[in-house]
Amino acid sequence: MSLFKARDWWSTILGEKEEFDQGCLCVADVDNSGSGQDKVIVGSYKGYLRILNPHPVKPGDEVQPEDLLLEVQLREPILQVEVGKFVSGTEGLHLAVLHCRKLCVYAVSGTQGNVEHGNQYQIKLMYEHHLQRTACNMTYGPFGGVKGRDLICIQSMDGMLMLFEQESYAFGRFLPGFLLPGPLAYSSRTDSFITVSSCQQVESYKYQVLAFATDADERQDTDQQKLSSGKRLAVDWVLNIGEQALDICVVSFNQGVSSVFVLGERNFFCLKDNGQIRFMKKLDYSPSCFIPYCSVQEGTINTLIANHSKMLNVYQDVTLKWAAQLPYVPVSVKVANFQDLKGVIVTLSDDGHLQCSYLGTDPSLFQAPKVDSREINYEEMNAEMKELQKIIREATKIQDVLPESEKQRGVTVTAEVSPDLDEESQATDSEVKAGAVPSVTVKVTIQSRVTAQKPSLAVCVQAPLAVTCDQFVFGDLEPDSSETVVLSVFLKENCCPSELEGTCMVSYNIPTELNPEGIPRVAQCNFSLPLKLICFPAQPSKAASHKLTIDTNKPPISFVTIFPDFVDPSEGDQANALGFEFLTGSKTTLLASKTSQRYRIQSDQLEDLWLVTKELIHRLEVHFKKQNCKDFACTFSGSIPLQEYFELIDRHFELRLNAEKFRELLSERAVQFRAIERRLLTRFKDKTPAPLQHLDTLLEGTFREVIALADAAEENQANMFQAFAKLKSATHLVIMLISLWQKLSTDQVAILEATFLPLAEDTQELGWEETVDAAVSYLLRTCLSKSSKEQALTLSSQLSMPKDTSRLKKNITLFCDRLAKGGRLSLGTDSATQQTAVVPGGCATIPESDLEERTIIPGSTTMFSSNGQITKQKSKP
Repeated sequence: MSLFKARDWWSTILGEKEEFDQGCLCVADVDNSGSGQDKVIVGSYKGYLRILNPHPVKPGDEVQPEDLLLEVQLREPILQVEVGKFVSGTEGLHLAVLHCRKLCVYAVSGTQGNVEHGNQYQIKLMYEHHLQRTACNMTYGPFGGVKGRDLICIQSMDGMLMLFEQESYAFGRFLPGFLLPGPLAYSSRTDSFITVSSCQQVESYKYQVLAFATDADERQDTDQQKLSSGKRLAVDWVLNIGEQALDICVVSFNQGVSSVFVLGERNFFCLKDNGQIRFMKKLDYSPSCFIPYCSVQEGTINTLIANHSKMLNVYQDVTLKWAAQLPYVPVSVKVANFQDLKGVIVTLSDDGHLQCSYLGTDPSLFQAPKVDSREINYEEMNAEMKELQKIIREATKIQDVLPESEKQRGVTVTAEVSPDLDEESQATDSEVKAGAVPSVTVKVTIQSRVTAQKPSLAVCVQAPLAVTCDQFVFGDLEPDSSETVVLSVFLKENCCPSELEGTCMVSYNIPTELNPEGIPRVAQCNFSLPLKLICFPAQPSKAASHKLTIDTNKPPISFVTIFPDFVDPSEGDQANALGFEFLTGSKTTLLASKTSQRYRIQSDQLEDLWLVTKELIHRLEVHFKKQNCKDFACTFSGSIPLQEYFELIDRHFELRLNAEKFRELLSERAVQFRAIERRLLTRFKDKTPAPLQHLDTLLEGTFREVIALADAAEENQANMFQAFAKLKSATHLVIMLISLWQKLSTDQVAILEATFLPLAEDTQELGWEETVDAAVSYLLRTCLSKSSKEQALTLSSQLSMPKDTSRLKKNITLFCDRLAKGGRLSLGTDSATQQTAVVPGGCATIPESDLEERTIIPGSTTMFSSNGQITKQKSKP
């Protein structure tokens, strides 16, 4: 319990399930009793108007029936209530009630009865104005310096100020640059209206400027509130506060000083009459409402500010003087005088909690009771301690949220890929140009041994592959039940995928005693797709641009044995050449040596080598594992095809540059198109026709350019997707060759994949080139560094698109060279010390400084071999 809290003097709850807002509360002597005692007027969005007169016998008493003077239902939502001199011929106070489409002014009067609870109050409608625009809020005051009466100004939702001289409508003006309505207040000292626009600016408009400007409706109709456009108004002064305002209040407690208070979302401003900042206070909380009131110290103003933390703060200028805890978050706060108690704080919440309180402290009257002295029973304490320690030991054994038995009986998901392709292809909307696009069936089974709530299945494959349905939702699964779904996978886009794998993921909830709605759980499994899904057997090709040789330590195996789905069994064991033709049209040939333990993969495209090479190594490992051969190994002794790999990088980066150019051109043409539209719209709005000066021709030409640029950008995006797919396949291939070349462990291969394949998708904001460059640079400065000086270098913390790929290609070249010289990959800097390695073949390594000088020679191609040597080939002109 807080010591500093708002002391409850009187409180009640208004209605049931009613809503209230900032303008729904007002305090004033609305019945003109002359006693100086305020009444509380409250209106709700359900249309209920209530007038209350709190007078408890002692603070904190329950509300009495006679406290409610009046309660009527006006059948329309009440947006705001105000009390002022709104009726001509009298200076008595009247009640103005603002509805969405109507303004009503009532007279509140009371008839005294013989007993206290016999007093009767009633309201009488004096006049009303029907509004043609939806109202937002209103303000009132002696506009134009009139004496003895108040005028009303209503702000509509579309930015029109409607001014009423009591029973008659005066005029209407549109606010310039209007978007959304903001708070509105009137300053009698400067005779101006002050509001906060959607531009987050405090704006002031003189009443005289509003009065003498062109009317919103130039026609002399009797009803001048009809929809039309008015003349742009001239603002008196503007102040940019940089945030939206919650409320505005203008106070003048003496003749010399008038202040404009603005409550923002994070700041509290006090302005002079001319818009200059007198002071401001940065708030460390989210305010909800405020009210300034007179201070006892001359030259200062006190302000009450309530916030969403249920606190009421009292400020004297910018100094916090008091803070009190409230029982709810208020949407409106006022200061009123009741009976003999002056300065009562009246607060209203959005759900109808109305409280009259005063500030003070609530001291704690708790006194610690005396402790009875008694002898300690050590035996009972030891028994209790052992019992507690036993409970603690049992609790620490269970580390998981669920008990072990439930953990073992979870939900499992399995995926079974059909060994044969579908007889009738399920491919839909495929962009592959081949005649028939095959598909393969995947059967997914979900088995539940517990009660699983809201299970849902998601099946993901990497583009350009696609599935016939990727989302499934099931009903609650009972224990020992299962669900099975069948779907098909096919090649959708006209390029080869970099991986033939998919993932099944099931999300579900397991209910517990403490959480009946269930604890979220996820189960997943992976599945592999057959190679024949994207290619079919073809005639082997003798000539090819790219060739790779994989060495093994076992005699070559016939392709009939390891590729039975691609080789005709009639060929027997003599089949040492096998051709693959992808659905995209490219071909790859696989050759087995008759005299040595080698396999050759060749193709016209570097990226097409990846899937066939991966499938070959995988099938060889499976074959020898079935033969119980544990020492089978594959190695690579050729040259890493970095030059061809760099060409794919350059192609992908070129398309990224093109995408950036298209984006800039589209932005320029769009700006030009909108500028021409504005000029044409101005010409069409002009009452005096003027020639278009070929603006329509220019608009049509610009529109065609925008459409052509959009089509080109879309085509470039499709090309970039295919280039990125090829780059990922080539990257997988390079990673595999490096791992076979250096005989890397599983952890080191994982570091390689995280370095060169950091992104599943490529975007303009974060691309493959800058991400890989940062990762390779990090490895060169940590585990592959050659000195402590390199480790001390700091990398840039911001990734941005580079100007070219020269730095990336140089870092990749240097990366391979340091691996060739004995560098080892790790996530720490412990292995940064480079040892001089003796490489196979009796060749010594070339000094690194010599390499770095040679790698920048233009017109040469650098190739790395597994024996650490560097060979140079002249590039073709």
